[in-house]
Amino acid sequence: MSVDNPLWGAPRIHGELLKLGFEVAQSSVAKYMVKRRGPPSPGWRTFLRNHAPDLVAMDLFIAPTIGFDLLYVLVIVQLERRKTCLDQRHTPSDCGMDCMPDHRGIPLG
Repeated sequence: MSVDNPLWGAPRIHGELLKLGFEVAQSSVAKYMVKRRGPPSPGWRTFLRNHAPDLVAMDLFIAPTIGFDLLYVLVIVQLERRKTCLDQRHTPSDCGMDCMPDHRGIPLG
């Protein structure tokens, strides 16, 4: 019954067997059900290989200069080609809320 109805679990099969007049415990039904083995799910390596053209990694950090000024650096790496985009600002208010780095040929979208 579990082979013919792969979406049915032990409670459903137990109920159907009771309707047919078979007195059996639900734990026995679960014990003898055929285990469904599907194909293994793809891993991270497959995910990264399939989506590498669309993935980028970003990092924002602060680098102190020799004159003790703070330099805000945004690094964007396109994972498929491992191209690096670097954008640096002296203060975050130089660009306001609409701050976007110069992508230099990296299509983001």
